[in-house]
Amino acid sequence: QVHLVESGGGLGQPGGSLRLSCAATGNVVTVLKIGWFRQAPGKERELVATVTNGGMITYAESVKGRFTISGDVADNTVFLQMDNLQPEDTGVYYCHSEGRWGHLQLSYDHWGQGTQVTVSS
Repeated sequence: QVHLVESGGGLGQPGGSLRLSCAATGNVVTVLKIGWFRQAPGKERELVATVTNGGMITYAESVKGRFTISGDVADNTVFLQMDNLQPEDTGVYYCHSEGRWGHLQLSYDHWGQGTQVTVSS
């Protein structure tokens, strides 16, 4: 079994910062891709930022220059530093990861439970 453990989020002010973290835990986990998606009320879930074990990073256009994904995929942990927050960044942020786990290295594709980010003055 693979579990995604999320932390961070909460209330931030416009122009302020928040930081999220996500760790993929389990037995012999090999992360191939890990990152964040978000869902605002009444909208579809959308990509925020992801990173692969090869170091390829993808950002949504709306967060480029403001959000930074970092961490060591080999250690199965990533962080999302969110700077210059805007009200439109409000939503539930979900960690997502793809990879393999266990001694047989079976494939997994998991979502975290989500953490609320609210940007408001």
